[in-house]
Amino acid sequence: MARISRIGDLKVYRRLADLHIEVHEASLAFPKFEMYEPGSQVRRSSNSAPANLAEGFNNRHRNIYLECISRALGEIRETQHHLMMAYRKKYLTKERYEAWIGEYNECSRMLRAIERSVEAKAS
Repeated sequence: MARISRIGDLKVYRRLADLHIEVHEASLAFPKFEMYEPGSQVRRSSNSAPANLAEGFNNRHRNIYLECISRALGEIRETQHHLMMAYRKKYLTKERYEAWIGEYNECSRMLRAIERSVEAKAS
């Protein structure tokens, strides 16, 4: 197993960062009147998930790391909400929407696994 010494070594971080870039680019195609509402919201929440993970990564205080993982999970749920609204407004195709929701669900599972691992080490 490879040693994880920096945030970029975490597969979930890389996936979340890639998802942010994809979501950001897609949001720029939303109608102009939506640029500063759902467009901005989905760009910010999709960026906040990997940012929160980076903020807490390898913190010597486990509770801080766990809190940052929890916030990242919350940002994933918020992003999924904004994506659902964009899909319902027909700004996203069904295929793109379902693929992103699936990717975010997988990232959530990965974060839960990290959370369990950190909690187990604390015991």
